[in-house]
Amino acid sequence: MVAVKVEFLGGLDQVFGGVRNTKCVVQPRNEDNDEVTIRDLIDHLAEKMITNDKDMDMFIQEGTVRPGILVLVNDTDWELEDKEECVLDDGDLVSFTSTLHGG
Repeated sequence: MVAVKVEFLGGLDQVFGGVRNTKCVVQPRNEDNDEVTIRDLIDHLAEKMITNDKDMDMFIQEGTVRPGILVLVNDTDWELEDKEECVLDDGDLVSFTSTLHGG
């Protein structure tokens, strides 16, 4: 298990009950592996923190973070870190920023 800091920016905090910053203790999905990945964090956030099931589509699409949400791990784009398979360590900062805007 790892403890990470999580930020929800760009209005995404509304999907998470108005929470902008939080700390999460995340367990690995795979019992045979003690590494915690971003996929584990995404599952944890969806299960434990999304306050309204109707908001699930604002965060997750086809089993991953929906397009239009920038994901950074310690200020590095997750696409450079193997996306969902990026292994998290204690104290990591994971930021989710919505780039979608109404108008």
